[in-house]
Order: sequence, then C-alpha cells, then structure tokens
Amino acid sequence: MDDHSWKILELLQQNARLPFSEIGRQVGLSAPAVAERVRRMEEAGIIQGYRAIVDPNKLGYTLEVFIRAEVTHSNHHAAIRFISELPNVLEFWNLTGRDGYQIRAVFRSVQELEQMLNQKLGVYGTTTTALVLSKPVAFRALTKEQSS
Repeated sequence: MDDHSWKILELLQQNARLPFSEIGRQVGLSAPAVAERVRRMEEAGIIQGYRAIVDPNKLGYTLEVFIRAEVTHSNHHAAIRFISELPNVLEFWNLTGRDGYQIRAVFRSVQELEQMLNQKLGVYGTTTTALVLSKPVAFRALTKEQSS
C-alpha cells in the first residue's frame, strides 16, 4: 500500500460513489490506474464491500443501544445463532472477558427493547444495556497515519 492507494482507500471510505475520474484527479492518477488499484484492493480483501449508510432514526428507530451480554458456556452456540438472526441487531461482537457479547441494536420504542431483553435475550444469560445519547464520532475513515 503506497501513498496513492491509501488516499484512494480514504476517499472511498468517505464516499464509495465517487467516480474513479474524480479520485484520480484528487490523487494524481488516471481513472484506469485508480480502477486497477481498487480492483487489487478488492481482490486482496482490503475492500470488502460497499454500502449505503442509513439513519435509523429517520426510519422510526428512535432508540439505539449497546447491550453487553454474559452468556453461560452451555448457551454459547445457541445464543450466537439467535442473536445473529435478530432483525434489530446492527452489529454483534464476540469478545473476551466476562461480558462475552457486545450488541449494537435499534428499536422503535422502549417497549420493543424491553420485550427483546426480557422475552428473548434474557433466556441466554444476563444483560446490561446502555442507551446511545449522541455520537461525537459517528464514523472515521481508516488512514495511513493510523497504520503507522
């Protein structure tokens, strides 16, 4: 990864719909050269995909939460399968430490959250839920400076 590739990667993280010609203009390469570098980063698995960033609040999901879950070993595989299929779950991590799972989820109401915690997730273990108040850093692109 040279400086040009890092800059291309940074620009794509900020706006994946940016045309190769515009990226090339900003990094000092031709559009075909940018396309070739992007193709190589995709093939290497550096770029894993492209997606739209959606505001859940605009779709009626007014609560965003982080749920830490402590699940017993005997429930581990069933819990992973169950949590992975919950439609409200946006991200789900299996971690080290006492709270083995960290879940980011959205809900339309406190009642919907309560129902999921008590009637569904609570079956697998204990949970601690934190409500998101704001996002001082909602997204940050990975840059060359961070890798140094």
